[in-house]
Amino acid sequence: MRATIREVAREAGVSASTVSRALSTPEMVNAVTRERVLRAAERLGYAPNRAARGLITGRTGNLGLIVPDLTNPFFPSVVKGVQARAREADYAVFLADTDEDPTAEVGLVRALAKQVDGLILCSPRGREEEIRDLTEHTTLVMVNRRFGTIPSVVFDSADGIRQAIAHLQALGHQRVAWVGGPRTSWSNRDRVRALRTAASAAGMELFVVGHFPPYFEGGVAAADLVVASGVTSVIAYNDVMALGLLSRLRDRGVDVPQDISVIGIDNIQMSVMSSPALTTVSVSKEQAGRAAVDLLLALLLQPDGVRNTRRELPTQLLVRGSTGVARTA
Repeated sequence: MRATIREVAREAGVSASTVSRALSTPEMVNAVTRERVLRAAERLGYAPNRAARGLITGRTGNLGLIVPDLTNPFFPSVVKGVQARAREADYAVFLADTDEDPTAEVGLVRALAKQVDGLILCSPRGREEEIRDLTEHTTLVMVNRRFGTIPSVVFDSADGIRQAIAHLQALGHQRVAWVGGPRTSWSNRDRVRALRTAASAAGMELFVVGHFPPYFEGGVAAADLVVASGVTSVIAYNDVMALGLLSRLRDRGVDVPQDISVIGIDNIQMSVMSSPALTTVSVSKEQAGRAAVDLLLALLLQPDGVRNTRRELPTQLLVRGSTGVARTA
């Protein structure tokens, strides 16, 4: 038979309400009493029923996670981190995919807000005013976007871009192209700013080829423009697009890296499986998911304590076979 809260209370020598507070809002119970309750619960194998706990605390025990595109290998890694950390904290995760549609993002937040205690928006595509309005519906944390006082987890793209440009400069490259992602992507704008600064400091000529869908096909579509620009190197918005570039360049008989060096961003699993293996800026995707849950739980516990909190995770260039010495002619 499963132990009851009253049995835990008798074992700990406290009231049932004190047991409830010790397990649901431990900051409201002094440390000695809390420890006595926890030890009693452990001895008896007591685990509070989620529905009952919800009635006591007013919490659902659920968190929401919204991503732009689950077919992009970047996002399942973030999801894995979110789910692992949420499970450790005894929360369930409701997952939704917007299919790169900012209008769907708004609708999903409003729908999920009624079923979760808080939401994580990963790489949100919505306008700033829309995101600001969404904070009226639920507690929000963002991943891979920074805006206002909303707590966020981002990557140090500027340092990753600097590493990539320094690597290309050391190989003798003087001209580099940027294959951009969606116009509505905050990370695309952030990376372009960093790229302009790094390229200028290195004395390299930068060609911004344009905006493309953040898919394999987007890289394929950009490849001919990259070749026409006459550059000897190219950095893509993400690894998936970089793999599309490699495919189209191979079809055209353009040798990588002898004719053009290619760099991606994200370090998805497939990047090391390509031929040649893709040089890429690695980002801590699972760590970002775990950090976002930590921020959200802290925000739920102390709403004013973590406002305007930003965590920036490091990036690291991984040099592989898709980059080489610049051609001389």
